Amino acid sequence: MEYSPLVLVVEDDPPIRRFIVAGLTSQGYRVVDVDCAKSALSHAASHVPDVIILDLGLPDRDGIEVIRELREWTRPPIIVVSARGQERTKVNALDAGADDYLTKPFGVAELLARVRVALRHLARMSNGNLETGEFRVGGLVVDLNSHTVTLDGTRVHLTPTEYRMVMVLVRNAGKVVTHQMLLSEVWGPGLTDETQYVRVFMANLRRKLEPDPARPRLLLTEVGVGYRLMDE
Repeated sequence: MEYSPLVLVVEDDPPIRRFIVAGLTSQGYRVVDVDCAKSALSHAASHVPDVIILDLGLPDRDGIEVIRELREWTRPPIIVVSARGQERTKVNALDAGADDYLTKPFGVAELLARVRVALRHLARMSNGNLETGEFRVGGLVVDLNSHTVTLDGTRVHLTPTEYRMVMVLVRNAGKVVTHQMLLSEVWGPGLTDETQYVRVFMANLRRKLEPDPARPRLLLTEVGVGYRLMDE
């Protein structure tokens, strides 16, 4: 019997919660749904979900606090759904440990696509194959053994800094990676406000890795937040 991923839905608005649950169950996912932070933390411990869908505006605690607490002891992907569309809120949620962010209102197709991305990322992390194998998407191949990058069979020369950026994006493929996360991991924790570094190096990477750098298909911008490396 094929395994059906378990999704924990944390949403205090009953119509939205029913909408999310119906969309997930229609695609065969198992679902546990709760309406507050206390129940979210309890069910995350007792049910061990594969993905958590979390509203930030919970009645008993702020959702970003819940993300931080969850990340102290559990690693399943967290997809935030919230009416708060401000860039700073998105950055705060992602930096706290969320994997993705959907602003209400959203369609069921988009939600399901984000869940699939989260599950692929979870599978890669569980298999540990990024430390011993390679990452492929389209014509791009990142070989983690030889530390080489090829595009449509042709080797691409990257500087050490560009390669470190690619590695951070590969490890988080499909997820939004904030400017601060890239700066901290590539340049070090002392430069987390120097977002122009990231923009300059991302422009260089797009010139090397995108067929049309002005219309990127692999290295996508999440406006005001960071970047996402597509994984399909």
